[in-house]
This record gives sequence, structure tokens and C-alpha cells, in this order.
Amino acid sequence: MSDEEYMSDDYEYFDNDEDDMDVTQGDDGTSHSEDEAMDDAYPFNDDIKVSASKGKRKSYDIDYECLDTAELQATIKREADHITSIFGVDFDTAVSLLRHLGWNKERLIEKYMDSPNAVNSAAGIESPSAASPRSPGPIRSLTLSAHNPAPARRSSRRLGLSPTTTSAPQLPSNTCPICCDDEPEQMKGLSCDHTFCGNCWAYYITGKLRDEGESVIRCMASDCSLVAPETFIKEAVSPENYERYKELVVRDYVTRSASLKFCPAPSCVYAVSCSSAASKSALTTIVPTVTCQAGHAFCFGCSIESDHRPVICAVAKLWLKKCQDDSETANWIKSNTKECTKCQSTIEKNGGCKYVCLANAVFHTLISLPSHMTCKKCKHEFCWVCMGPWVDHGTAWYSCNRYDDKAGVDARDAQSRSRASLERYLHYYNRWANHEQSAKLTVDLYAKTEKKMEEMQITSDLTWIEVQFAKKAVDEVSRCRMTLKWTYAMAYYLAKGNQKELFEDNQRDLEKAVEDLSELLETAIEPENIPTLRQKMTDKTVYVQKRNEILLEDTAKGFSEGRWHWNVEVEGFDNDGDLESY
Repeated sequence: MSDEEYMSDDYEYFDNDEDDMDVTQGDDGTSHSEDEAMDDAYPFNDDIKVSASKGKRKSYDIDYECLDTAELQATIKREADHITSIFGVDFDTAVSLLRHLGWNKERLIEKYMDSPNAVNSAAGIESPSAASPRSPGPIRSLTLSAHNPAPARRSSRRLGLSPTTTSAPQLPSNTCPICCDDEPEQMKGLSCDHTFCGNCWAYYITGKLRDEGESVIRCMASDCSLVAPETFIKEAVSPENYERYKELVVRDYVTRSASLKFCPAPSCVYAVSCSSAASKSALTTIVPTVTCQAGHAFCFGCSIESDHRPVICAVAKLWLKKCQDDSETANWIKSNTKECTKCQSTIEKNGGCKYVCLANAVFHTLISLPSHMTCKKCKHEFCWVCMGPWVDHGTAWYSCNRYDDKAGVDARDAQSRSRASLERYLHYYNRWANHEQSAKLTVDLYAKTEKKMEEMQITSDLTWIEVQFAKKAVDEVSRCRMTLKWTYAMAYYLAKGNQKELFEDNQRDLEKAVEDLSELLETAIEPENIPTLRQKMTDKTVYVQKRNEILLEDTAKGFSEGRWHWNVEVEGFDNDGDLESY
């Protein structure tokens, strides 16, 4: 069966799209863009119908849930209400207790049952010792910025000190200790009774929220550890700053939870909950790729902001580190250069009788015969083959009689191994980089394909809905190139054996199918060939999608079954034998 004729049970081909158009509504009730609305209105708007896999779950799929800010706030409220019902405390106290112990309810319940007073004191709910309201001690500094200008000093009067006075004067109870305003509109304070005017509280809290991004607001007296509750902050600042406070609380909740993660896309406000990837041990068997409600795909288990299936997070990070550091630069120098045995200048052979010597970033020319080297820097003469002094070679200008010297043999063997390691790395890196570059050119490919779709509309009787098969083909090419890119990172670290050969067979089949589909996308549009092109592109798109699923399925099952072994130390894996040296 040819690739074009390959069809799966999970896919069906529709020759007449209009017969199957049916208006649907999204299950989640969310609004869609114009293109998404078109897809929703015409679920079979191309030649490919991907069924719901008939209830079957893919091995590489994981369970996760997308959450917006309102849903996260509702989750925080539920957890605080739970603590309130257990301990009989108010809502603000419950939130402060949860935040103090990293939003871990089980740990909070255990510690609170043992010593509630100690937990309350550590969380900033109660003072460890009563403090005098008239002696607030040193004042925490106010953060001054464009958001937070200095408070105005109104009809404040100075309290004079006699020349012999050595301590601060006792301020009246209605005087703010910060701005010394003796006629404030309102004096506010926490349960510690350290009171300050409303303006100073507003400036202080605003600076913490806007400039420092801090949601834990402590009393302005520096010797006081009490934390301002949410109700107090709501009354002290503007509605905009209060919304900023709630945003920071949500961010603290997400960042301190192992099962929650914000989408890393710029300006994206969605978070993803994925309990199956919350532990390091789970990341040895799955690649937790998730997609937020805005359509941004990323890895939940690591800092890579893209889908890196099929390779697991630990191996993907090893590969990126190898590509980014200078290890391969040093490897190249080791493989392609030698050092002058006297001045240790690095020499690269770049011609039949000319050599370049690099020392302190200055290039030097070495004048030589094929084996006879004379370092222009130090004038040392030596043999390029065995690196020994040239005086020991007599008149053997064109040959070296020391090929069997043990030191020379060892040096040549080490250089050969280093060169083989470099060539192996470049084999995988060049293919990885090629697919990465092709993926970056997807925008241009989409633009070219859209022009072809318009041309097909003009030169044939096909509607815009019916020419969507070309866009679906580009979607599949882009998705599969990302898969292929990371297969080369995985293959580089896979240990030799039957499993690696099977993996590379699947890799080869997918790569060939993707290149064939790419060639079809580059085919010139001829009116008489449009029906044939449509059929071929549709069949090839289905085949490419199936090959991609086969590769991802087999790789995911291999992780769960423990079939994959590595040639380097990988976190979370036990090496059964000696590591291969490359």
C-alpha cells in the first residue's frame, strides 16, 4: 500500500464537505476567534476528519485542567473556607495561615493542632509579645516612586528637644510617627496597636504592591512582625491597588504549588493544573505537554517553553546545555588542532604546507614542509605527525619513522576518538537545527499556502472551506517538525541496541513522510491538477499525522515500560552497564 493510499481506522475521508457541515457549540462555553468559529461551525471543513479516537486515550496524553484568575481565586476561597470550618477562624486568618505554610493544608492542620499560638505568631497573626502603642520603634522605610510619591506634611509641628535630651520625644496619640501630622483624617493600625495615618499606610502598601511585588504586608513598625489582613489592605488602598494585591496572592498560590504552573507566554494570565506531573519521579515516564486556554503549548515539567515530545525533560535539558555551552567548541579544537610542543600555541592545519598558529588571539603562520613544522612564534621545529623534535628525524623530510612510538599512537588514538565524537554530535545537531529552522519558517509557509488557496478558489469551483486541506497540511508539517527536531536530541543520548534502531526507524518514516508532504505544498497550482493535488495532499496529511502518533505512542510506552536506556547519566534513571564514551 502506498503512502498516499494509507488510511487509518481513526480517520475518515470525506469527498463532499458540505454534506457534513453541522453547526456546533464549544463545550466550555468560551468565545472563539473568527477562524475557530468557522471551524466550530463547520467541523468537517476539510478533507480530513479526525475522530475522537473512538474513546481511546493516547499513551502520550496527560490529564490537566486550565484555570483563569477567577477560578484560581475561587480555589483559594474554598481552601480558606475549609480551614475556617476546621479551626473556627475568620477568612483573613485562614488565608494568612495557608500562605505562611505554602498553601499546604495537611501541613497546616498538623502544625496548628500541635501549637496554634506558635503558628499564629509565625504567620504574623499575633504578636509574640505586646508592644506599647506609643513606642512603635524604628519605622519601616517607605518605597517612593512614580506610583507612590512622598506623603505631604501638613500642619505638623516639631517637638523640640533640649540640648541634653538623648531620646526621641513621646508623640501625642493623634500624631502620625512617620509624617508627624497631628491632624490626620484617620489613624489606622493592626492588632499590635501601632497606629499611623491613612495616607502613610496607603503609600506604604502601594509601594509594596507596585514596586516590590510583595503581597505579605507587615506593620510599618520595624520591630513588629504582624501581617496586614486582606480586609485592612482593601480599606487602605485604591480599588486598582487592591486588584493588584489579589493578583499577587494568586501568583503566590500558583508558584508555591507543585501541581500548578502559569503559562510562560507573554501577557498570558492562564494557569494549568497537572497533578500527574507534580513529582520528579513522574517526569521520568511522561512528557507533560499542556496547552492553556489561549492555545499556548508548553512543557509543565521544565522551563522549556515549547512542546519537546518525545524526549523527557531531563534529556531535553542535557541536550540544550550541550548545544549552548562551549564544550563542543573545545571538542572541535581538540579534534582539529595540535599544540606547539615548545610554546603550546594552538595550530590548525588549513592547507598542504601552510599552518595557522593561534596564541593570545593572534594568528601566526607556520612555514613547513608536509611534516616539518617551524613555529613562527618560537621558531621551534617539530614533526606534525609525531610531534617530536625535527632534529631526531635526520633527513627524513617527507616521512616519519616514529609512527609506532607509544606516545604518538596514544595521541593519534585520542584525537581520532575526539574527532569521531565531534562528527557524531554534528550529525545530530545539524538535523536538529535544520528542523528548528524549518519550524521558524512556518510563518512564510502559511503565507505562501494562503496565496495558493486563493489561487485554487479562483481557478476552480472550490469554496474557501473546501481549500482548507492545504492549511491543515501546513499545520501537520509544523507539528511534526517539532517532533522530529526533538527526536534527534533523544537519539543522541540513546544507548546502542535494538530499541534505538526501532526508534530511528520510526524517525526515518516520519521524516520521509514530512518531506514528501512539504514537496506537495511546494507544487505549482495548475487548474487541471487541483483535484489530484487535493487527493494526494489529503492522503499524505493523514499518513503524516498517523506516523507522528505512532512515534509518540511507541516512545511514551517505552518510557512507561522502562525500555529506553541512555549513554550518559540521566536524572531518575539507573544505568545497567558501563556508559558509552563518545
